[in-house]
Amino acid sequence: METIPYLSLAAFAFLAGLVDAVSGGGGLIQLPALLVAFPSTPVVQLLGTNKFASCFGTTVALIRYYRTHALPLKILLVAAGTAFCFSFLGAYSVSILDPSFLRPLVIVALALVLIYTVSKPTLGASCTAPLTKGKKQKVITLLVTGSIGGVLGFYDGFFGPGAGSFMLVALITLLGFDFIRASTLAKMMNVATNLAALAYFIPNGNVNFKLGFAMATANIIGSIVGAHLALTKGARFVRLVLITVVVLLLSKQVTQLIS
Repeated sequence: METIPYLSLAAFAFLAGLVDAVSGGGGLIQLPALLVAFPSTPVVQLLGTNKFASCFGTTVALIRYYRTHALPLKILLVAAGTAFCFSFLGAYSVSILDPSFLRPLVIVALALVLIYTVSKPTLGASCTAPLTKGKKQKVITLLVTGSIGGVLGFYDGFFGPGAGSFMLVALITLLGFDFIRASTLAKMMNVATNLAALAYFIPNGNVNFKLGFAMATANIIGSIVGAHLALTKGARFVRLVLITVVVLLLSKQVTQLIS
């Protein structure tokens, strides 16, 4: 608290909400600010406070996107259900396995996402998802959605960096969503994974509610601004922010690996 006052943390939370609403990756901004502000506070409490604040902003972004580009309720429920269950399982697995072994794989995955996104100028510009093109296609869509929710939900609970961006790119690539519909579904998964994390953090007293609510307010405002920018400026803007976030995430993971 001595290093960064509440007002500064609120500013970081606003920026995190904005970025997260557009492309995911808000934790890249918000969590380091908390770590600098409270160097002597147990990391688990900072993680819980970060998740608490993020959950509010992500929910607001989800509502904003859903009102503009609604998706079938069944798809949203499958995404949320699998993401929640596997995120909780991932969080539990941290007590058994050391997640740091994943860092090299995450670096490779981020590099591939960056190359793919840069090489696809029209990525996410239009929706080719077969949501209403026959029973077989609907079943395939649900299976793929559930798989993405399960795999990346577990990853988010177990390790986490870049989970929102991975979700966004996976939904666009595997299901043919545009950026906005992919964002709607990715935010649904993010809300579920945040709730799964909070189901562990809150009962164990690992959330600073006073700070959490202050940052949540700023995060909500940032999410409103970010969702508005994404909806008005379109796919090219979202793609640019996504590339920036992936570059920053990649740089951070490489730095931590070699340090």
